Amino acid sequence: MTQETGKIEEMAQNRSRKQVRESRALGIALTPKAVRYFEKRPYGPGEHGRSRRRQESDYAVRLKEKQRLRAQYGIRESQMRRAFEEARRTAGLTGENLVELLETRLDALVLRAGFARTIQQARQVVVHRHILVDGKIVDRPSFRVKPGQTIQVKPKSQTTVPFEIAAQGIHRDVLPAVPEYLDVELERLKATLVRRPKRAEVPVTCDVQMVVEHYSR
Repeated sequence: MTQETGKIEEMAQNRSRKQVRESRALGIALTPKAVRYFEKRPYGPGEHGRSRRRQESDYAVRLKEKQRLRAQYGIRESQMRRAFEEARRTAGLTGENLVELLETRLDALVLRAGFARTIQQARQVVVHRHILVDGKIVDRPSFRVKPGQTIQVKPKSQTTVPFEIAAQGIHRDVLPAVPEYLDVELERLKATLVRRPKRAEVPVTCDVQMVVEHYSR
């Protein structure tokens, strides 16, 4: 093992541990490794982890819901707030609009389609220019996909090991079922957003009304 390879592996391990810690703090599994952690230890850390925790304030409860939603999409607070402001300006329920805006991000749909195993991997494959939208390379994870648009792994990338694994459906064992608003041809690493997502269909754990109340305070 070269020194550079060792550093890369160490960085990956540190990132994985950080994601498990964040999952534990928020009470939801953000990665497959965190899922295994929760299965092994379905309670908090430390000697008092099994005991009942003190009741949180209303502010703390709403803050945690916001953090949970943000963590599941892996976005910064500034991005989250911009999405909320746009959702508030849009006709309809703000919470529903917010989830729709986040769910139609390119990296989120790459994950839902099964082209990646985690939201971090989905963002990475977009940034590294492996993804086409309607035949053109898009390298912005925040790109908003519109109904009718097709996302696909570019042909040259499809022959690489990570995408060959994805095309075999290996990631499906740790991902939710493909939502009905997405038509996926996994063997072709191709997916089409057929319509706007509905909140009830989006596989995220969050009380969006509490998120709205947090930002509206």
